Amino acid sequence: MLRRVFSGLPLALLLSPKLATAQQWKLVWSDEFDQDGPPNPAKWDYEEGFVRNNEAQYYTRDRRENARVENGVLVIEARKERFANPRYDPSAATGQASRQFAEYTSASLITRRKASWTFGRIEIRTKLPQGRGIWPAFWTLGTSGGWPRGGEVDIMEYFARNPDTVTANIHFSRQGQHASAGGRVTVEKPFDDFHVYALEWFPDRLDFYCDQQKFYTFSLTEADDNNDNPFRHAQYLLMNLALGGSSGGPIDDSVFPQKYLVDYVRVYQQADVPPGAVRPEGR
Repeated sequence: MLRRVFSGLPLALLLSPKLATAQQWKLVWSDEFDQDGPPNPAKWDYEEGFVRNNEAQYYTRDRRENARVENGVLVIEARKERFANPRYDPSAATGQASRQFAEYTSASLITRRKASWTFGRIEIRTKLPQGRGIWPAFWTLGTSGGWPRGGEVDIMEYFARNPDTVTANIHFSRQGQHASAGGRVTVEKPFDDFHVYALEWFPDRLDFYCDQQKFYTFSLTEADDNNDNPFRHAQYLLMNLALGGSSGGPIDDSVFPQKYLVDYVRVYQQADVPPGAVRPEGR
C-alpha cells in the first residue's frame, strides 16, 4: 500500500479530486470502461508497430489479445509470442521495417486527433503489471512541435525492476536540447492493488499525486524556451505497456503474460478554465 496518512479514508473519498486540492473541478472527459469489448473507438486510437526506445514489443491495432474491456476494466496485455511484422522489408537496414518478427506484443492507446487539453486534472486508477523489463506508463504528448519541443508529461511511469517505486517525468526542449525533470513516490507492491495517479496542471506548475499524496511539483518556468512553453499548449493522452528497450532493461520471459489494468481515466477542469482549454478534437 502507499505510505500515506490517508489510508483510513473511505474509498469514495480517496477517489475524489476535491480532496487532493482546494481547487474545484468539473469532469469534462472520461472513460469508465463499463462496456465489454474493444476500447471505445470514439475515444481511443492506437499506436502500431515498433514505435520508440528500441523496445521489444510490437504494438498491435485493435487486437483483443492485447487490448480489451472486460468486467469493467481495460486490460492492456503484454504477451510473449512471435508476431510477424507486416511492415517488414528485407532491404531495410534499420527502423521498423528491418525487423521481420517481434517476440512480444502489447498495446498503446492514445487520444491523438480525438481529444486534447490544456490545464486541468488528469487521473488514472490502475493496477500495474510486474516483472523485469515491464514498463507501463500513462502520459501526455504535445499535439504539435515534435519531441521534445512539444513536451511530454509522464503522469505515471513504472520501471518494474524497481518494484516499489513509481515515477513522474517531464521532458522538454531548452535552447534546442532535450531537458528533463521528475520525481518519485514509494508505493508498496503497486501490482497488488489499484491506485490513483494524477496530474494537476496549472498555468504556473505541474503537481503530481499518487492517491492523495502530492509527491512532486514542476514549475512551468523551467520549460520556458524562446518565449514559448510546451506546457501552455494542448497535450493528448497515451496509455501503453512497453517491454525492455533503452529504459525498460532486460526482460524476464517467465512473467508473461502481464496485464496493465485500468479502472478509469478522467479529465477535470476548473469552472473558470480559459476559453479553448478543453479541446475535444474534430468537434
